[in-house]
Amino acid sequence: MAEVVDLYSMTKQELRDLCCSLGEKPYRGKQIFAWLYGGACSARDMTTLSKSFRETLAACTTMTLPTIAKKQVARDGTVKYAFRLVDGHVIESVVMSYHHGYTICVSTQVGCNMGCGFCASTVGGKARDLSAGEMIGQIMVAQRDLSCRIGNVVLMGMGEPLDNLEQVLKFMALANDPEGFSIGYRHFTLSTCGLCDKITILAKHNLPITLSVSVHSPFDEERSAMMPVNKKFPLAELAKTLLYYQGVTGRRVSLEYALIQNKNDSPAHAKALMELFSGLSYHVNVIPVNEARAGFSKSSREQVQQFVECFLSQGIPATTRRELGADISAACGQLRRQVQNEL
Repeated sequence: MAEVVDLYSMTKQELRDLCCSLGEKPYRGKQIFAWLYGGACSARDMTTLSKSFRETLAACTTMTLPTIAKKQVARDGTVKYAFRLVDGHVIESVVMSYHHGYTICVSTQVGCNMGCGFCASTVGGKARDLSAGEMIGQIMVAQRDLSCRIGNVVLMGMGEPLDNLEQVLKFMALANDPEGFSIGYRHFTLSTCGLCDKITILAKHNLPITLSVSVHSPFDEERSAMMPVNKKFPLAELAKTLLYYQGVTGRRVSLEYALIQNKNDSPAHAKALMELFSGLSYHVNVIPVNEARAGFSKSSREQVQQFVECFLSQGIPATTRRELGADISAACGQLRRQVQNEL
């Protein structure tokens, strides 16, 4: 008997191989894949398969989706989910509505090991990585709950995506499949704190996704105090790696910059950032800092605008991230802690 596997984590080729190992024709794998994204709740629902094969499949596989432990809806329509996984762990996803459609913020790990000082997801460290199927499940359940089609994915939820790169790559391939969610690669944004070794590996896959890199300071000592990853991959190495990534992929990079009042929001910081990444084609995404962690205060609107203007005046694209779901604590990690505290 085959090992028990999660069907949502399997590619078409893996499903074909599974079918062959169970004595079935390879084309059955494509049928199973279609059922997975067509609404089947178990292998027994896949009526294009023989009854005996359905029973065999049900015995050696799982189709477990996360359940909604808690749901919050903001005044602006943003929906935040605390999803409970089959082993009891809780993760978060956020669905945002824009004029171009629905975007989901997906978690890639239970917790996070990166230790960034302003992020609530890192409290308690990482419990484990998520499988590709558990990432797919976040989209599946959200779409069913909201009766909508999600067309954009940002890998900016709990966890560091590049710390779980193999499963993240598999997840994107599954979600991109025309018979899956059919989400084009250009509609994926992958956010990282700057794992240079993994960025180099990602570059070799040459996917037309948007790479978003959290920078938050152009000075090593200051950035290291906020982001421990900088001690392993300092800014000079990050800048060099992003130039390599861009040379391979031809893709413009997004630099995430959380503005903290009287800490990293001066024109001098903007100038140093431009000098650090000279030669790189990038967009600066300025973010009012998440105040979920003690010791961080948002810069004033005037300071934010002044910071953005430093880049615009030099012809560098820069925008301020639209704040969504503020009234429901939409920043990563906050709802999860609420659910855990209720247990």
